[in-house]
Amino acid sequence: MDLGRLLSLISEFGSCYHERARLRFSRIELCPIGVVRTSELNVSKIVLRRNLVKGLKGIKAYSHLMVLFWMNQVSTERRSKLMVHPRGRRDIPLQGVFATRTPNRPNPIGMTVVRLRSVWRNVLVVEGLDAFDGSQVLDIKPFARTDVGRVRLPKWWRLLQGAEPKTRS
Repeated sequence: MDLGRLLSLISEFGSCYHERARLRFSRIELCPIGVVRTSELNVSKIVLRRNLVKGLKGIKAYSHLMVLFWMNQVSTERRSKLMVHPRGRRDIPLQGVFATRTPNRPNPIGMTVVRLRSVWRNVLVVEGLDAFDGSQVLDIKPFARTDVGRVRLPKWWRLLQGAEPKTRS
Protein backbone atom coordinates (compact mmCIF):
# COMPACT_ATOMS: atom_id res chain seq x y z
CA MET A 1 0.00 0.00 0.00
CA ASP A 2 1.45 3.37 -0.95
CA LEU A 3 1.78 6.23 1.53
CA GLY A 4 -0.87 8.37 -0.16
CA ARG A 5 -3.46 5.61 0.18
CA LEU A 6 -2.41 4.92 3.77
CA LEU A 7 -2.71 8.58 4.78
CA SER A 8 -6.08 8.69 3.03
CA LEU A 9 -7.30 5.72 5.06
CA ILE A 10 -6.11 7.30 8.29
CA SER A 11 -7.84 10.56 7.55
CA GLU A 12 -11.02 8.68 6.57
CA PHE A 13 -11.52 7.19 10.01
CA GLY A 14 -13.62 10.31 10.37
CA SER A 15 -16.01 10.80 13.22
CA CYS A 16 -16.27 7.84 15.52
CA TYR A 17 -17.74 7.53 18.98
CA HIS A 18 -16.74 5.71 22.10
CA GLU A 19 -20.20 4.84 23.43
CA ARG A 20 -19.44 4.90 27.15
CA ALA A 21 -17.56 8.19 27.29
CA ARG A 22 -19.24 9.80 24.26
CA LEU A 23 -15.89 10.82 22.85
CA ARG A 24 -15.86 12.11 19.32
CA PHE A 25 -12.76 11.84 17.19
CA SER A 26 -12.73 14.16 14.25
CA ARG A 27 -10.97 13.63 10.97
CA ILE A 28 -7.32 14.62 10.69
CA GLU A 29 -5.10 15.21 7.71
CA LEU A 30 -1.34 14.98 7.54
CA CYS A 31 0.77 16.40 4.77
CA PRO A 32 4.42 15.30 4.83
CA ILE A 33 6.89 18.18 4.95
CA GLY A 34 9.76 16.21 3.47
CA VAL A 35 11.40 12.89 2.84
CA VAL A 36 14.34 11.00 4.36
CA ARG A 37 17.31 10.21 2.13
CA THR A 38 19.85 7.91 3.75
CA SER A 39 23.20 7.60 2.03
CA GLU A 40 25.63 6.48 4.70
CA LEU A 41 25.46 4.65 8.01
CA ASN A 42 23.95 6.83 10.75
CA VAL A 43 23.82 9.94 8.50
CA SER A 44 20.65 11.01 6.72
CA LYS A 45 19.40 13.92 4.70
CA ILE A 46 15.96 15.32 5.28
CA VAL A 47 14.82 16.99 2.09
CA LEU A 48 12.02 19.44 2.86
CA ARG A 49 9.49 20.72 0.37
CA ARG A 50 10.96 23.90 -1.10
CA ASN A 51 7.97 26.03 -0.10
CA LEU A 52 8.83 25.36 3.57
CA VAL A 53 12.41 26.71 3.53
CA LYS A 54 11.42 29.85 5.48
CA GLY A 55 10.37 27.54 8.32
CA LEU A 56 14.03 26.56 8.81
CA LYS A 57 15.11 30.08 9.79
CA GLY A 58 16.95 29.83 13.11
CA ILE A 59 17.25 26.04 13.12
CA LYS A 60 21.05 26.13 12.72
CA ALA A 61 21.29 27.43 16.30
CA TYR A 62 20.24 24.02 17.63
CA SER A 63 22.48 20.99 18.01
CA HIS A 64 19.61 18.48 18.21
CA LEU A 65 16.17 18.11 16.67
CA MET A 66 13.16 15.86 17.15
CA VAL A 67 12.08 14.37 13.83
CA LEU A 68 8.61 12.87 13.50
CA PHE A 69 8.14 10.55 10.53
CA TRP A 70 5.75 7.99 9.08
CA MET A 71 7.02 4.41 9.38
CA ASN A 72 5.76 3.44 5.92
CA GLN A 73 7.03 -0.14 6.00
CA VAL A 74 4.81 -1.26 8.90
CA SER A 75 2.14 -3.61 7.54
CA THR A 76 -1.55 -3.33 8.36
CA GLU A 77 -1.28 -6.66 10.21
CA ARG A 78 1.56 -5.40 12.40
CA ARG A 79 -0.39 -2.19 13.08
CA SER A 80 -3.25 -4.21 14.58
CA LYS A 81 -1.07 -5.79 17.30
CA LEU A 82 -1.49 -4.03 20.63
CA MET A 83 0.87 -6.21 22.69
CA VAL A 84 4.55 -6.95 21.95
CA HIS A 85 7.63 -8.36 23.57
CA PRO A 86 9.98 -5.30 23.64
CA ARG A 87 12.60 -5.64 20.89
CA GLY A 88 11.29 -9.14 20.22
CA ARG A 89 12.77 -10.42 23.49
CA ARG A 90 10.59 -13.34 24.65
CA ASP A 91 12.26 -13.18 28.09
CA ILE A 92 10.54 -9.83 28.66
CA PRO A 93 6.79 -9.98 29.36
CA LEU A 94 4.32 -8.67 26.80
CA GLN A 95 3.79 -4.92 26.98
CA GLY A 96 1.22 -2.64 25.39
CA VAL A 97 2.51 -0.87 22.27
CA PHE A 98 2.04 2.53 23.92
CA ALA A 99 4.48 1.46 26.65
CA THR A 100 7.18 0.59 24.10
CA ARG A 101 8.94 2.08 21.11
CA THR A 102 7.87 -0.66 18.72
CA PRO A 103 7.02 0.41 15.17
CA ASN A 104 3.95 -1.87 15.46
CA ARG A 105 1.34 0.68 16.46
CA PRO A 106 -2.03 1.86 15.17
CA ASN A 107 -0.48 5.02 13.72
CA PRO A 108 3.13 4.17 12.88
CA ILE A 109 4.58 7.57 13.69
CA GLY A 110 8.27 7.47 14.55
CA MET A 111 10.12 10.07 16.59
CA THR A 112 13.87 10.31 16.91
CA VAL A 113 16.13 12.89 18.50
CA VAL A 114 18.93 13.54 16.01
CA ARG A 115 22.12 15.61 15.92
CA LEU A 116 21.95 18.39 13.34
CA ARG A 117 25.14 18.44 11.28
CA SER A 118 24.30 21.03 8.63
CA VAL A 119 21.58 22.88 6.75
CA TRP A 120 21.76 23.92 3.13
CA ARG A 121 18.68 25.42 1.51
CA ASN A 122 15.93 22.82 2.01
CA VAL A 123 18.23 19.96 3.11
CA LEU A 124 19.12 19.07 6.70
CA VAL A 125 21.96 16.62 7.30
CA VAL A 126 21.39 14.73 10.56
CA GLU A 127 22.97 11.93 12.59
CA GLY A 128 21.07 9.16 14.31
CA LEU A 129 17.78 9.13 12.41
CA ASP A 130 16.33 5.61 12.54
CA ALA A 131 13.98 6.07 9.59
CA PHE A 132 14.26 4.17 6.34
CA ASP A 133 15.21 5.87 3.09
CA GLY A 134 12.02 7.28 1.59
CA SER A 135 10.19 7.71 4.90
CA GLN A 136 7.93 10.74 4.91
CA VAL A 137 8.82 13.43 7.48
CA LEU A 138 5.79 14.81 9.32
CA ASP A 139 7.42 17.48 11.49
CA ILE A 140 10.69 18.77 12.92
CA LYS A 141 11.04 20.42 16.32
CA PRO A 142 14.07 21.71 18.21
CA PHE A 143 15.22 19.63 21.17
CA ALA A 144 16.97 20.76 24.33
CA ARG A 145 18.16 18.62 27.22
CA THR A 146 16.05 20.82 29.49
CA ASP A 147 12.94 19.42 27.74
CA VAL A 148 13.27 16.34 29.95
CA GLY A 149 14.18 16.22 33.61
CA ARG A 150 14.50 13.00 35.56
CA VAL A 151 12.71 10.06 34.00
CA ARG A 152 11.28 6.84 35.40
CA LEU A 153 11.84 3.62 33.41
CA PRO A 154 10.40 0.13 33.86
CA LYS A 155 12.63 -2.75 34.93
CA TRP A 156 12.55 -4.35 31.48
CA TRP A 157 13.86 -1.11 29.89
CA ARG A 158 16.81 -1.04 32.27
CA LEU A 159 17.43 -4.71 31.43
CA LEU A 160 17.72 -3.79 27.76
CA GLN A 161 20.30 -1.05 28.32
CA GLY A 162 23.43 -2.26 26.64
CA ALA A 163 21.74 -5.46 25.41
CA GLU A 164 21.48 -6.19 21.70
CA PRO A 165 17.94 -6.87 20.49
CA LYS A 166 17.38 -10.42 19.29
CA THR A 167 14.56 -9.55 16.85
CA ARG A 168 12.34 -6.57 16.22
CA SER A 169 8.67 -6.74 17.06
